[in-house]
Amino acid sequence: MLKGSLRLLGAGIVAALALSACGSSGGNEIDVKVAENPQFAAGTSMAKFNEAQKIKIGIKFDQPGIGYKKPGTDTPTGFDVAMGEIIAAGMGIKPENIEWVETVSKNREAFLQKGTVDLILASYSITDERRQVVGQAGPYYVTGQGLLVRKDDTSIKSGNDLKGKKVCSVTGSTSLKQVEDLYGAKPAPFGSYSECVTQLKNKSVDAVTTDEAILFGYAAEDPDTLTTVGKPFSEERYGIGFKHGDTAMCNYLTDTINASVKDGMWKKAFDATLGKSNLPAPAAPKTDACSAA
Repeated sequence: MLKGSLRLLGAGIVAALALSACGSSGGNEIDVKVAENPQFAAGTSMAKFNEAQKIKIGIKFDQPGIGYKKPGTDTPTGFDVAMGEIIAAGMGIKPENIEWVETVSKNREAFLQKGTVDLILASYSITDERRQVVGQAGPYYVTGQGLLVRKDDTSIKSGNDLKGKKVCSVTGSTSLKQVEDLYGAKPAPFGSYSECVTQLKNKSVDAVTTDEAILFGYAAEDPDTLTTVGKPFSEERYGIGFKHGDTAMCNYLTDTINASVKDGMWKKAFDATLGKSNLPAPAAPKTDACSAA
């Protein structure tokens, strides 16, 4: 099928996503309408997932408001989870048939390349380097890099105060290189953001840096101890990761993101997750065109 036809087909399918309720959204307090008998071109990834009636989506488990799995619970919550359910619903897959796979920053590309997951929604910033090895559709959310510090430490008010300071972020993220190059910070990589926050509370590091959306979640969890400071000093555009070269999937994801903005589901997903942390609602994302790669 020609690329233009695939886009028309994808647009027709995502038009089936309505605001009416059809099952709950895994604790995110939104409802998704699962498409009935969606039609996809034979051989496409969407057709395969629809036939199997299941899909594996990689998310973070340690980012309150974005991708978070509370100990002792079965279902993760957060904006990435809600968007994953919207994406799956367009393929006729119910939320309960999504397998959520914990995915950390350093293994996102490998998970897609090896087939450990089918898609990734894990605060996955779009970069030209990443698009050389995996597909990234979007953005579906735009934020900026910020700083989380202890409330009792007044020595850091912005990025300009980071020279010589130990700043933590996860191994494999773009954030550490940014603060090292821009401000002369000493990078302190750890395996997860929750580890970074623990190190911050223990005074083993001076600050944690990553996207503001993530930091707001941690500050909201412990407002007496932690706070965010300064203004964002980058633009981070979250994309949905998929197997490199799957243009049909890229078109489907792009059409679905755009449809969720138009029909109000994107805003509902934000309000039910990140919006609870008093984070101002950002402007609706403008998606990139899909390349033929």
